[in-house]
Amino acid sequence: MSTPFPFTAVVGQDDLRLALLLNAVSPAVGGVLVRGEKGTAKSTAVRALSALLPTVDVVAGCRFSCDPAAPDPACPDGPHHPPGAFESRPARMVELPVGASEDRLVGALDIERALAEGVKAFEPGLLADAHRGILYVDEVNLLHDHLVDLLLDAAAMGASYVEREGVSVRHAARFLLVGTMNPEEGELRPQLLDRFGLTVEVAASREPDQRVEVVRRRLAYDDDPAGFTARWSDEEAAVRQRIVAARELLPSVRLGDGALRQIAATCAAFEVDGMRADIVMARTATALAAWAGRTVVLAEDVRQAALLALPHRRRRNPFDAPGLDEDKLDETLEEFSGQDESDDDPDPDGPGGGGGQPAPDQGPQGDGGAGARPEAGEGGEPQEASGGSAEQAPVRAAEPFRAKVLSVPGIGEGAAGRRSRARTEHGRTTGARRPRGTLTKLHLAATVQAAAPHQRARGRSGPGLVVRRDDLRQAAREGREGNLVLFVVDASGSMAARQRMSAVKGAVLSLLLDAYQRRDKVGLVTFRGSTADVALPPTSSVDAAAARLESLPTGGRTPLAAGLLKAHDVLRVERLRDPARRALVVVVTDGRATGGPEPVALAGRAARLFAADQVASVVVDCESGPVRLGLAGQLAGELGGTAVTLDELRADSIAGLVKDVQRRAA
Repeated sequence: MSTPFPFTAVVGQDDLRLALLLNAVSPAVGGVLVRGEKGTAKSTAVRALSALLPTVDVVAGCRFSCDPAAPDPACPDGPHHPPGAFESRPARMVELPVGASEDRLVGALDIERALAEGVKAFEPGLLADAHRGILYVDEVNLLHDHLVDLLLDAAAMGASYVEREGVSVRHAARFLLVGTMNPEEGELRPQLLDRFGLTVEVAASREPDQRVEVVRRRLAYDDDPAGFTARWSDEEAAVRQRIVAARELLPSVRLGDGALRQIAATCAAFEVDGMRADIVMARTATALAAWAGRTVVLAEDVRQAALLALPHRRRRNPFDAPGLDEDKLDETLEEFSGQDESDDDPDPDGPGGGGGQPAPDQGPQGDGGAGARPEAGEGGEPQEASGGSAEQAPVRAAEPFRAKVLSVPGIGEGAAGRRSRARTEHGRTTGARRPRGTLTKLHLAATVQAAAPHQRARGRSGPGLVVRRDDLRQAAREGREGNLVLFVVDASGSMAARQRMSAVKGAVLSLLLDAYQRRDKVGLVTFRGSTADVALPPTSSVDAAAARLESLPTGGRTPLAAGLLKAHDVLRVERLRDPARRALVVVVTDGRATGGPEPVALAGRAARLFAADQVASVVVDCESGPVRLGLAGQLAGELGGTAVTLDELRADSIAGLVKDVQRRAA
């Protein structure tokens, strides 16, 4: 594949190359999701694929790239009556920007002409442009969920549907779908992960010689792009011809009962949900055989198909790393090997050789420091050391639970999500307004009501309604938004009792799971000793937050004021970056303040900054034992929020927590 980067310089690039080529041979495989750190040539590899695809014949003048040999009977530019004029052009690679609108993706109808004239004036979107080519989505994990749903539905059905108030358009949309993402920026939901046929993990090589070769090729490409491309032209032509040959051979490839049993047994052994994995594995194994020039699927094809199709389907929550136990895979394939495929084909290797081969691939410790003296606290638990240097090793989080829903009061206008009320493009209709810019969601009743009084003045003589642009009304909708959930976690000595800190981490982990499901951004501020640190700046990657939480040490004094001031500064900066996203601050502490001069008074002043800015807040009270000081409740009052205990944070504990949060904030 032509590229200024050698595939050997990136771990996993051989698998990426194979996955892309298999989809070029059989788009029914379902596309490729490429996961990897930044700078690993993910986009370069995808763009290089477009040069390898064979040219396509299209009906001349058709905006939807209809095949002249089999035109789409429902094409909006049709009907096409073969034989007609056609033209040949390279297969397109269409890029979907992260900030694209729904109309830009699926296309848009001219609502005014549709109402007034009954004309389906349709402007095609990116799905139409990508028909019979490649649709590439960089940073697919940052794409709005409803756009990903539309995208994957079109990829699965091979068609795109656009409907606006009873007027609908359908056109073919069959394309090779490729998405790339950096897991550090957040994960896709498991339901969306499952919709990608194959997934590949890539990472930069740590071998100096390979990295040197990357630099050489990059510089050579920059100095002479045309000459560099010419040096790879013969290899490109050979790969392109092999794709054509594999496509022609694909209908003749036989997937025997033995291979099918191995596929079904493998999916069952790895406990993947649903049947999509079985189907994807079958299509991938068939494409592997065709790519190798064989007409029979072998066990090695099934094994390679499993390595590409199953790892991302085994995630049970966002903190699970994708992966597959290859020893278990080999045992399963051996156990269900069935009859020898050579009985069906005396020459299973075929003329293409054996392609598609898989690539080789704490106990409690710490002391209180010099001069430290444990003090009796609630329930006889040891208190923080008198000095700020005491530290205890991290403890594991307790088992997470289903957390109570915490939300920001009022109605926002932030990014689509599932936490707080917001004015959105999707949701229930609550009213109508004049459109600002392009009309996207027509409120039909309000439009008719606005146009009705002017029909006589406009000379209406027939049954149709005369509608002008000024009559159009946009539907005002209310849905849910994602918020910035900023965790401010007390890691001081007063929280260091092992059982308590484990429970605290379990509670925060539960809230992180909830934030993942509700499409929030998360941030983590910790405070202990004499300072506060931003353990994780606001991000969409909740698994990164979980990793930082797991390694969090404890000990020292409680600089509560420093933690609050640091959180306030994080919110100030984030408000400049994303002013529409509202914040929910979750302070996890027992309420003690012992760090710095006048710690209690300073903490109170810091807390009142949040109240003045009307930032929604919740204090998770970690105090335990028979004697309780109620300091967390006092802190919640200063913040203008509410306090809940660890037990009350559970979804099945008390009713009405959200209403209580909203009532106090109001």
